[in-house]
Amino acid sequence: MSTITNYEKEVVNQAQVRRATVEFINIVNDLWYDKSIELVLFRNPLVDKRASEVLNLIDYAKEFVAKPISIDDALEIAKAIQSIDLPPSKLDIGKLAYEYHLQDDSADKVAFVKNQLKDATEAEDVQPKDVVLYGFGRIGRLLARELMSKMGKGSQLRLRAVVTRGEINETVLEKRASLLSIDSVHGDFLGTVQVDADNNALIINGTTVYMISAGKPEDIDYTAYGINDALIIDNTGAFKDKEALSRHLVPNGASKVLLTAPGAGIPNIVHGVNHSENNPDKVDIFSAASCTTNAITPVLKVLEDNFGIKKGHLETIHAYTNDQNLVDNMHKKYRRGRAAALNMVITETGAGKAVAKALPALEGKLTSSAIRVPVPNGSLAILNLQLNTNTTVEAVNAIMKQYALEGDLVEQIQYSLSNELVSSDIVGTTSPSIFDSKATIADGDTIVIYVWYDNEYGYSHQVMRLAKHIAKVRRYTYY
Repeated sequence: MSTITNYEKEVVNQAQVRRATVEFINIVNDLWYDKSIELVLFRNPLVDKRASEVLNLIDYAKEFVAKPISIDDALEIAKAIQSIDLPPSKLDIGKLAYEYHLQDDSADKVAFVKNQLKDATEAEDVQPKDVVLYGFGRIGRLLARELMSKMGKGSQLRLRAVVTRGEINETVLEKRASLLSIDSVHGDFLGTVQVDADNNALIINGTTVYMISAGKPEDIDYTAYGINDALIIDNTGAFKDKEALSRHLVPNGASKVLLTAPGAGIPNIVHGVNHSENNPDKVDIFSAASCTTNAITPVLKVLEDNFGIKKGHLETIHAYTNDQNLVDNMHKKYRRGRAAALNMVITETGAGKAVAKALPALEGKLTSSAIRVPVPNGSLAILNLQLNTNTTVEAVNAIMKQYALEGDLVEQIQYSLSNELVSSDIVGTTSPSIFDSKATIADGDTIVIYVWYDNEYGYSHQVMRLAKHIAKVRRYTYY
């Protein structure tokens, strides 16, 4: 009889939890669409999430900080945020709940939230920035998805146009719309995409995005489309040095350029590590480096700052890319000509050297190579490092967890607690580095660490973070 009674209580409790979760989701979405206040949970997005996804994130938060964080905590803090007059901002409700449990958790939540966010009133207003995507491949389309789904009231980055080669007609527009709407790796776009053939445009979430055909950057007058002072995000890979990228600044209506690949003669930036070293008021052209560089550099910075690195080797187990062949065929690089979905392919990577552009202390200390493997997305970097001091698995994991919880790298490092983590699990992760705490190895001054990364989605979010920095539209954040 007691078993039945307990089961009935569990059913009632589950219904209450689900009801609270739905109420929480409604507040999250209202804050975003009404006030441009974005709530996240330890950097995990909450806007447009399902109840099951939110509850899984709550479970992760509880284990991550070893505090009894519940959906009721999240709901009450969200209500407190809703009751306060705040500017457009990005607030980590996980951190707020964690800090609430660190103090007297019987305190009034509204008063607590007001005190924690008291600096928000001093945040400067930002002016929206027009954005043009030059190229519409894997990264370009993911950026378009994120720009449009996170536009809110349009107070930050505004996607105004996409530039591609070749004729633009109704058939081409329909194909572009389809590729944006449906993705074999990342699933359906949670929005609407329609074709406006009369204006050579796509209507994304009800907003016009012009499709412009151009063979050369110099051929475009963006002002003819009502676009001014735009940030050009170059996803083509065709222009990789300062001279070539400067061609984007010749047309009317463009003022800044961001390359989504390593660049020569321009600042190579890993956001969170060295983005503050170049003033956007003085520098016009930036590189967001590579996906692998963005994955390993935040973790290497933590290790360098706390233990010191003598030397090491990076092996990246990387998803295959468009650069490889579907079936065996000629290729300018060795081995890459073999069928990508059938072979593991040893090839080179410049990530080891590229790290030094963001972390000069590591100049000449890292070697690197890559193995392309038969998965379409989701990669793994294995770092075999000799440190300046002896350490333990517990010490390495503890310091990495600290940086994932607070400090300048919380957006970059996600700390995994799972014993079952595999590559498909990390697809759709916004952090560029997922530190696999269960895989850490330490032997004296030698460590081996495993860093997973979504080489498309996680990297795209790093590009977005850097774009907001360049455009000077970063909102007030509380992490």
